[in-house]
Amino acid sequence: MHAHTLPQELIRAKRDGRALDAESIRALVAGIKDGSLGDAQVGALAMAVFLNGMNAGETVALTEAIRDSGEVLDWSALDLPGPVLDKHSTGGVGDLVSLLLGPWIAACGGCVPMVSGRGLGHTGGTLDKLEAIPGYDIAPDRARFRELIREAGVAIIGQTADLAPADRRLYGVRDVTATVESLPLIVSSILGKKLACGLDALVMDVKVGSGAFMPTPEKSRELAETIVEVASKAGTPTTALLTDMSQPLAPCAGNAIEVREALALLTGERRDGRLLEVTRALAAELLVAGRLADSVEEARHRLDTALASGGAAERFARMVAGLGGPSDLLERRDRYLATAPVTRAVFAARPGRVQDMDTRALGLAVVELGGGRRQPGDAIDHSVGLTGIAAIGDPVDAERPLAMVHARSEDDAEHAARRLLAAIAVGEGHASPPTLIQDVIRREAP
Repeated sequence: MHAHTLPQELIRAKRDGRALDAESIRALVAGIKDGSLGDAQVGALAMAVFLNGMNAGETVALTEAIRDSGEVLDWSALDLPGPVLDKHSTGGVGDLVSLLLGPWIAACGGCVPMVSGRGLGHTGGTLDKLEAIPGYDIAPDRARFRELIREAGVAIIGQTADLAPADRRLYGVRDVTATVESLPLIVSSILGKKLACGLDALVMDVKVGSGAFMPTPEKSRELAETIVEVASKAGTPTTALLTDMSQPLAPCAGNAIEVREALALLTGERRDGRLLEVTRALAAELLVAGRLADSVEEARHRLDTALASGGAAERFARMVAGLGGPSDLLERRDRYLATAPVTRAVFAARPGRVQDMDTRALGLAVVELGGGRRQPGDAIDHSVGLTGIAAIGDPVDAERPLAMVHARSEDDAEHAARRLLAAIAVGEGHASPPTLIQDVIRREAP
């Protein structure tokens, strides 16, 4: 089949389970971008792909066509001090890895132009968290963005209209045609946007467990393996980690709340926890992939030094100030980060240990408090959320709560408390959490 073939003939070929060549896929993506493919045709194509799948070659071609549908960032003229690196996560609760990883990698000599998203469903969005910082501009002009990458080594901003525009239309159609959960469509959507940022290497955090995007561990692994293969074939060396999301990654969830947590870790006030462990593992893979370290051991050593010296915190401060936020956020965070009027401890009905939890339900509790969106246009209350969330295996009783709820009213707090009691199972037995980092999937770039 050739690109000058009518789009409906290409859709028919996919409907009948045939593989499309790269030229045909490029023609279809061009039609998605410029509107010459009608919504009905885009929907039919998405359904044909959903039902028949795509082979690796087709998925690579689709990814590259989406990547190339708009501007692909080119950093060569800037003479950057280090490789261009980024990470992507399939999303989770209490997952503020990006806020730590960007400045941490920058402090180790990498450059991180992170184009991030808003919260979706039960998962919090990095942009919503950063907007809890007064003045932080998620949409700087291109010159400012480039300058910050050179000066601070990191800038976390929102998706611009000229990055992977074909994805925006395809994603919108998938959303309303029950074709979201298709591996080739998921992979090409994630990678099309990320690879348009002109990366030298990428690390993927693919979640497994009750708060994960994919419904089963097998599906999560398949997603991770496909991303590594497709990105590497598209020319960007990529590693994926399979990490546990059977409980929130940090002991907290919310927007201003998670920024506070990031600052506590960057400044060394808090020195341990699952969040730090996952971030350190992802960052170490990136440093090795970007040739900033020869081994994972050396990478970890560099990371530990950059954190202890205050270098990572300093990069975060530079990014915030450079994007219009306060220059003294690190020193005076309580002046800038909102706090909720109502704080309430939630206690288990009987003493015991936390056996397991419905992480998705905890994320939805934060959305219901006003800390997330049901509809794309919804306003967010940055102050609300959960802190001190007990971990699987922790003892809880009349003194030790399941979590603290931060709400805008007593009524909201009561609702959230009921959600929490339903979402966290407490029992007599010993319980140990699943392994945090379940596997690392690497593939050498061809």
